[in-house]
Amino acid sequence: MPFTELQNELNERAALGLLRQRRMLQSPQAPHVVVDGASCLAFCSNDYLGLANHPQLIAALQQGAQQHGVGAGAAHLVSGHTSPHHELEIALADFVKKPAALLFSTGYMANLGVVQALVGKGDTVFADKLNHASLNDAMQLSRASVRRYRHNDMAQLAQLLEHSGSGRKLVITDAVFSMDGDLAPLPQLLALCEQHDAWLLVDDAHGFGVLGEQGRGALAHFGIVSQRIIYMATLGKAAGVFGAFVATEQVVIDTLINHARSYVYTTATPPAQACAVLASLQLIADGDELRGHLQRLIAQLRSSLQSLPWQLMPSTTAIQPLLVGGNQAALNLSAALRERDIWVAAIRPPTVAPGTARLRITLSAAHTVTDVTRLIEALHELAR
Repeated sequence: MPFTELQNELNERAALGLLRQRRMLQSPQAPHVVVDGASCLAFCSNDYLGLANHPQLIAALQQGAQQHGVGAGAAHLVSGHTSPHHELEIALADFVKKPAALLFSTGYMANLGVVQALVGKGDTVFADKLNHASLNDAMQLSRASVRRYRHNDMAQLAQLLEHSGSGRKLVITDAVFSMDGDLAPLPQLLALCEQHDAWLLVDDAHGFGVLGEQGRGALAHFGIVSQRIIYMATLGKAAGVFGAFVATEQVVIDTLINHARSYVYTTATPPAQACAVLASLQLIADGDELRGHLQRLIAQLRSSLQSLPWQLMPSTTAIQPLLVGGNQAALNLSAALRERDIWVAAIRPPTVAPGTARLRITLSAAHTVTDVTRLIEALHELAR
């Protein structure tokens, strides 16, 4: 029976410390949560500004549902494109200083849609080796030729671009790398794209709302503006809600509306969700105090974990990976923290390279200095 083969494969994963299992959250997203029936202090959410349970967003969602119902009913191109969707697209484009924006259901679907719509056979995609899985899947499905460069290695990328053939060229990169927490050198990437007439797709899932003036994202952080840049960001992390958007030139948006299969062939997100994101945008714009507090927590954590036997990877963002090495060692460290009612996820292959299993510590503006101190003390205790 095929079921026996599947079970054997799962057993093999378990023996290697690679079996994935879900935990059940029984409270709203917050630093202090109830998971699997137990209270704990959580450092594994991407709710970087602490907005996922914000009363203003809850109120906006409730009011949106009262005015526009629960479901969109159809795809955007049929009858699912509502006035809140349209208003949000205009607001998002303005927020990130781009001519136009297009909503997608998820960041995964946005990346699939953009890459598949813009490149194909005869074209070439250039990708950082540490890009998110959605970008990797997108480039494979596009049927374009794929050239991968070492993480943030601009010299190798330049060489690959120099020796590329005809056809469209698309460079794709995370802005903040989700498992390492470091930033892509976007100004250098843009310069190479200008030199070699390539597009630059920037996945800013972990920078939007956190980086740059008023949280406008990685482009604002680096102060770069270009028609070549296709900007994607998600709305379920720092924005606290759900969904994603692509912001770029109007002609690219029109192309996506006509050719991005993950946009054309899926039901639109609930309009009430768009109402909540509109409220979130205002909180993000007014969130300098939240971002300042988050930066202080990052500094507190980094200054206090340098002497551990596990390496704190170089990162200035809310993603602070603690490199452990072996799969079982990372699981054991995560479990030891859980025994102390602290929840930090262990990240293992294939999400990260073999031998680089880690604890992915994520900080939120909703954490307190006391929360971070508790994590620091627990890790030092375990190190002893």
